[in-house]
Amino acid sequence: MQKHDPIPDFAQITQSAQIATAGHGWRAKCLQRLVRLDLPVPKSVALSATTVRAIAAGHGVDAAGILDHFGDGPLISVRPSPANPDWGGPATILNIGLNAKRHARLAETHGETAADALYLRFVQAYAIHVARLDPDIFDDLKPGPGALREALRQYEVETDEPFPEDPARQLSEVLRSMARAWEGTSARLLRQAKGAPEEAALGLVVQEMAQGIGQGISGSGVIQFVDPVTGQRQITGRYLGQSQGRDALKTTEALYLTRDPRGPSLEDVAPEIFQTLVEYGATCRSRLREEMQIEFTVEDGRLAVLDAVKVPRSARAGLRIAVALAEDGVIPKDEAVLRVEPRALSELLHHQVDPRGPRDVIARGIAASPGAATGRLVFSSSAAQASAARGEPCILVRRETAPEDIRGMHSAVAVLTERGGMTSHAAVIARGLGLPCVVGASDMRLDPRDRKLVAADGRVFREGDAVTLDGSKGEALAGAAEMLPPALDDSFRRLLSWADEVRDIGIRANADTPSDAETARRFEAEGIGLCRTEHMFFDEDRLVVMREMIFADSPGDRAAALARLLPMQRADFVQLFEIMQGLPVCIRLFDPPLHEFLPSDREGLRDLAEALDRPLSEVTRRAEALTEVNPMLGMRGVRLGVVLPEIYDMQAQAIFEATLESARRGAPVVPEIMMPLVSARREVELIKTRIDAVAAMVRTRAGADFDYKLGVMVETPRAALRAGEIAQHAAFLSFGTNDLTQMTYGLSRDDAGRFMNTYVRQGVFPEDPFHILDVDGVGELLHIGAERGRKTRGDLTLSICGEHGGNPESIDFCRRAGFDYVSCSPYRVPMARLAAAHLALQDRAKTLYNAQLAGNS
Repeated sequence: MQKHDPIPDFAQITQSAQIATAGHGWRAKCLQRLVRLDLPVPKSVALSATTVRAIAAGHGVDAAGILDHFGDGPLISVRPSPANPDWGGPATILNIGLNAKRHARLAETHGETAADALYLRFVQAYAIHVARLDPDIFDDLKPGPGALREALRQYEVETDEPFPEDPARQLSEVLRSMARAWEGTSARLLRQAKGAPEEAALGLVVQEMAQGIGQGISGSGVIQFVDPVTGQRQITGRYLGQSQGRDALKTTEALYLTRDPRGPSLEDVAPEIFQTLVEYGATCRSRLREEMQIEFTVEDGRLAVLDAVKVPRSARAGLRIAVALAEDGVIPKDEAVLRVEPRALSELLHHQVDPRGPRDVIARGIAASPGAATGRLVFSSSAAQASAARGEPCILVRRETAPEDIRGMHSAVAVLTERGGMTSHAAVIARGLGLPCVVGASDMRLDPRDRKLVAADGRVFREGDAVTLDGSKGEALAGAAEMLPPALDDSFRRLLSWADEVRDIGIRANADTPSDAETARRFEAEGIGLCRTEHMFFDEDRLVVMREMIFADSPGDRAAALARLLPMQRADFVQLFEIMQGLPVCIRLFDPPLHEFLPSDREGLRDLAEALDRPLSEVTRRAEALTEVNPMLGMRGVRLGVVLPEIYDMQAQAIFEATLESARRGAPVVPEIMMPLVSARREVELIKTRIDAVAAMVRTRAGADFDYKLGVMVETPRAALRAGEIAQHAAFLSFGTNDLTQMTYGLSRDDAGRFMNTYVRQGVFPEDPFHILDVDGVGELLHIGAERGRKTRGDLTLSICGEHGGNPESIDFCRRAGFDYVSCSPYRVPMARLAAAHLALQDRAKTLYNAQLAGNS
């Protein structure tokens, strides 16, 4: 093997040493900060990432030179120091330097038992992590008479050489082993799964041992000052006498830190040490501007701080900590906003499975809508409605949902489907309703006829069995799991108010019902950007009238049926306008194909024939005639309005009459009426002419005036390309990115989940385009549509209202493209508000940085 010269690049960690996170890792930099705070940190030496990589490549290291920093016969530890603590690293090795001579000295100062225990621990750690011996060899060796001698014998048997006595050799081998472990294939894959870049580097810290074993008060522990799950101020941690490292966290014999009725505490045993730790925590919080978890050791009453890391925390704890730091003046409000990841907010809006409890997973799928709920399994919408009527929470399980399942989804507390992706029917509706939802759970087998679910491990769950659905993790759990409540507290509202102060794009909500609108208001949406009126027709009383309209034989009969729906629609809109209190409401006219309102099975058709008093054969023929080969591209959207204009006439009349009624009640509104699935200017002209005529009729009848806006939902590529001429008749263009993505790619959003993972994994698509907006393809159509539309009409309002509207990436695109607002599901509004603030603050920081560069040049 080729010999290399030793690498001299190591530095003692002092207040003035050149230590950087990028070069030496987070632990080295944190220790330097602790040193600068005058905390009692044991002497430490940092090896840079360059040094560690060179050691892994075969270069030697000046181990003797490192040991010289620690005086005569030291005991030291080596700890990993990657740039990010979340990336992990090789195991810490304690008590390096122990040999027969040092053992004898320890026996004199600490006693034979303590010396044997320390030496045994080092031999086992060295054998397993450095010599790579089988851990099973040492399974039966517990501290006690003869254990050390047996461990040394086993080491020699397995390696054909005695345990190394030279401290320099021990240190050199430990450093080499840790460096190579970091560069190994398994380690690379593990840290990449945690988000580390492929070439992430490792620094190492060599630190003088603070024993935690001695004659007086001695031990080790960990302390933090907030609860990691809730973020509430609370001292937590453990302390174990006569121990090292994090032993206190591994045993039930450890002491509590604060006085506790369940047992003795450090505060009882050593109140001065406890109080000093509290002071250190306060110092770290104010000077390091973070809630820190402190690892400490006490040796004969002397306190040493070995390390401090940012307290691991849940999303709710992270938000509360950031707000508390800002309110106490430790960090600015803008920094508090930036410290909370927008996507983390979804965990705060719903119940969550308590991470501290057990998880018995029975099915895994796509986490389509966040939150968690426990309920009894049901396998049909009718069963879900019956369960809700009894006051029993239920989880609706389907192969995939369809529009007729909406009432069942309203009745359920969560939805689980065997098929589907992020933009399948179940996922979109569940997000709008705020229901936990898992889709594409293909590892389970569903038998709707026998009403049972077979888990991947063969367990059978039948209708009525209790299950918990975790929509945030994409898992179904057996039984009732422990839950955490939503965290919509003062900290949540305060952070979002700070976000609103800096964001520069509007945030509206997609809301189809009064319940949706109330949720949107609760999350402070700036209006409704998409109200899908067809969802109002699936209630039982309306569905009957809707089916009568579908089976009408003439325009007059259709108008008569629609006249019965008119007061229902008017009441819907009055309620929406009242809830939104003058905020804009964008109402999409009827969109889906008519066959979606008809039953699909023979039993349902028979019931319909009885309700309509028509022959079953006639009902069946009419239903078959309405069925389309590809309904997504069939007679839906504006095409219905052109062919069956009575539907849009009724809706327009309901909107305008509701507008007048809302104004009489003191909540004036300017409704925005949106035509769906437009592809030609002439479609807009035809619908606009009829809607303007309805408006004139309502004004004349009421003897009152009102304003309204007409716009277009851009969902077809042609509409985006012809936006210039379409904008001649439209006050706004709202891009429906769900359908626009489908039509641009030629993909069905309900079926793409079957192969999308393979496509993303093999690099065909960088991301699922139904989940993350395709800025290159679909985004170019948005750019074209926006540019051509505004060229025709300078005051044209631009927005997107598809599911992409809540994604930070899509919000960034819309900001840069000059859009006025984005609209998303009500439960995504908080995330969108925070994401927009992040983007504005990041742009502000870049502008400031560039200005400073320009000033220095």
